[in-house]
Parts: sequence; structure tokens; C-alpha cells
Amino acid sequence: MERRTIGAAALAVGAVGLGCMPMSWAYSTSQQRGEESLRAVHRALDLGSTLLDTADMYGPFTNELLLGRVLKERRAEAFVSTKVGLLVGDQHIVANGRPGYVKRACDASLRRLQTDVIDLYQLHREDPEVPVEETWGAMAELVQAGKVRALGLCAVGARSARRPGTRLYDATIRQLERVQQVFPVSAVQAELSVWSPEALRTLLPWCEARGIGFLAAMPLGNGFLTGTLTPGEGFEPDDLRARHPRFTAEMMAANQPIVAGLRRVARRHGEAVTPAQVALAWLLAQSPQVIPVPGTKHVRWVEENARAAELRLTREDFAEIAGLPPAQGSWD
Repeated sequence: MERRTIGAAALAVGAVGLGCMPMSWAYSTSQQRGEESLRAVHRALDLGSTLLDTADMYGPFTNELLLGRVLKERRAEAFVSTKVGLLVGDQHIVANGRPGYVKRACDASLRRLQTDVIDLYQLHREDPEVPVEETWGAMAELVQAGKVRALGLCAVGARSARRPGTRLYDATIRQLERVQQVFPVSAVQAELSVWSPEALRTLLPWCEARGIGFLAAMPLGNGFLTGTLTPGEGFEPDDLRARHPRFTAEMMAANQPIVAGLRRVARRHGEAVTPAQVALAWLLAQSPQVIPVPGTKHVRWVEENARAAELRLTREDFAEIAGLPPAQGSWD
């Protein structure tokens, strides 16, 4: 698989990563199978999808424990990305950016992951009670201690933090400029996909200008862009899409033209090409800084996603995708 680099240190990873969250968190727990998830991670490494993206809150903790079982055998082949800064309660999630907590959380993640170093340590969310510079400074000390190789910032929650009248990533960019004064940012993780392209306007150019890697979260629109979801079929109660405005039966039906367009592009490249692969290839073509991180817990989808790195879209393809209707329904 093509390799791409993250940050000034030019840390090399496969062009398509693996989001591990669905293995333990947020998607249909009845379909979570530990052994199948382990096979999916092993297969990703076999195919060159070396970036494994997790977080201590996924589970909580169980996702890191699962990855640790693979890393115990194949650490040298993997690029490990995990996150800190969110605590999970029974019915709520809260931010914790206190320096002492960050350092303890890193040690706990290292134990669960069965490794002595984390390749990319990301701040999951800013703690409103702690200046972000203090949190970032504690993370920088982890780099200096040899426990972490590079730091990243996760901006997936930017929508909920946006104020009226501001662009989506204005606050994120201000935050990035603040922490850059403390220690270099190597990667930013934010939502980017065919139906959520807002990061292309300001956030991705900001990263490109500074050589910062861009991890594209939700690159397949939480599964919608795969074309495998049926409007009205419903989701399990614990699935985040069960409460998501874009995943009501009405909105899923209204957004089918987007999937239909991806499917038309896919057919031009052969019967075996899928809408998901087109969506990932589109992302890869946006910038050498972009590394899509599609989440899955199944070997089948790991293999399909990895093959997207080989797909080269044409001018006609890009024009058709650019002409697709904007997504309907709130994403908040």
C-alpha cells in the first residue's frame, strides 16, 4: 500500500488506516465479536493499513485491551494512535485535561496496549476548566519522556462547539495555533467525507501549509456512503445512529442520490468497485496529507477499504462527485 507521512517527523503509515472504535463502542454491540475484530486488525496489518486508531474511552478501555493482544505479537508493523481527555460515566461523557490525569492515563494506555511507546497521542477534547496549553504541555512531557512519539488534536466534536455566525473550524484553528506555541502538532483528526466536506475549506489547508497530517474521521459517513444501509431498517438502541438526525428513515431516503452518484462512478471502474472505495479514493486525492480512517470490525470491509488506495479517479469522476447534491438533514 502507498505510504503517507504524519508531521514534521515524517512518521510513515499506510494511506488508509483502521478505525477501531466500532469493535468496542458506539455501533451495534450485538454484532461485536472479539475474535472477528482481532482478525480484522491482523488483516489490516497484512494489507499495509498500519495506522490503528483507538482511544481509552472506547469501551471504555476494552478497545485498547483488544489492540494490545495484536500489538503483543506485531508491534513493529503497527502505528498506534490513541486518545486522552474524555471520561465515560453511566450516562455522560466529561472532559479531563488536568496534567496529572493525562500522565496517568498515558501510563494506563501503554499497559493496555502492551507497548512501551504510543506513536500518536491525541487530545480527544479540550477541558473547559483547564487551559489547553497546560494539557498540551503535559502531553509534550510524555514525548520528552519517550512514552509518546508525536502529538495530535482531535476535532471531531467541532460542530457541537461552534458558535452562531462562525465557520465550522474557526475555533479548532485558534486552538491549534495556541498549542503549536507549546509543542508541534503532528496530526489533526476531523470529519471529512463526500457528504461532510467542510474541512476542505479551512482546516485541511491550514494543515497542508504546516506539514501536519490530516486523519479523516468518518470518511464513509458512519456507513451511509457504503450504500449498504437501508432507509427505515433501523438501528440497535445503543448504536449512535439511532439518535442521529441524518439517519432517520426520511433523511436517509433523501440522501440516496449521493450514494447513487458514488455507485455510478464505481461502475465505470468495474463491477468489483464499490461506492465506499470511490468515497475513500476521493479523499485520498484531496491531499497527500489526508489519511482516511474508516472504522470497521469485519475482515471483509478491511479488505475492501484497503483496495481503495489503488483506485485512481478520473476528471469525469471528480466532476460527477462535485455535482452531487449537498447532504440533507442536520449533522449536529
